[in-house]
Amino acid sequence: MRMKLVLLLFTTWFCTLSALQAQQRVSDTTVSTFLFQASYGLQLPGKDLTTYFGVNSSIGAVISYKTSKNWLWSAQGSYIFGDQVDGREQILKNISTSNGEIIDGNGTYTSLALFERGYHFQAKVGKILPVIGPNPNSGIYIMTGLGYLSHRILIESQFGSAPQIMNDYAKGYDRMRGGFAHSIEAGYFLMNNSRVLNFSFGLEFIQAFTQSMRDYQFDIMGADLNNYTDHYYGIRVNWMIPAYKRAPQTYYYY
Repeated sequence: MRMKLVLLLFTTWFCTLSALQAQQRVSDTTVSTFLFQASYGLQLPGKDLTTYFGVNSSIGAVISYKTSKNWLWSAQGSYIFGDQVDGREQILKNISTSNGEIIDGNGTYTSLALFERGYHFQAKVGKILPVIGPNPNSGIYIMTGLGYLSHRILIESQFGSAPQIMNDYAKGYDRMRGGFAHSIEAGYFLMNNSRVLNFSFGLEFIQAFTQSMRDYQFDIMGADLNNYTDHYYGIRVNWMIPAYKRAPQTYYYY
């Protein structure tokens, strides 16, 4: 019931915003409009992040407001995921046998899979430079953002049950870290004249200053008190739905 109410309120809000947007012609006018975006990023790790993680992806949602001066103001939330996790032996050494096997709750061998999971929330501001494109709303863009980023290791049993990694025990192995993050992104922004194809793609750099979010880590028999610098290098593609109304075509009769 609550989810239906939230969806109803969001739909009403979206329709209201769309109705409030004046009819504007993108082809020859720099328009102001809200942009609702779906985002995908492919990222490589850097600095301390490489200790545990490899290539990852992130998907998210972005709400932006583009001004008539081509400024962009955005709020973005992203979900980070990947399946390249390093350091398996060190992470699981306290629950592994002498030959590296894991025994489940039934006394038989099981297999554990490790994944990267995380999230990143940020507020961003940027500028579109209309040097290349079909209209004054398209061109090269650059943005910077500030926010919060967190990541951890998700451990799953592939068959059987492994009580060693369930519930609160999992927190002693997941290496969860979080902290302040800033980003910079630059690329190309296209707002098509026909309103059918609207997207941006660019290069992205994220730097996060993180620390452990857990009170106890099993392999070191205590808390991890270190500070870390985590880097993400990647490409990002956004598909956009603008909220403005198109102005009607003007025809001249003689």
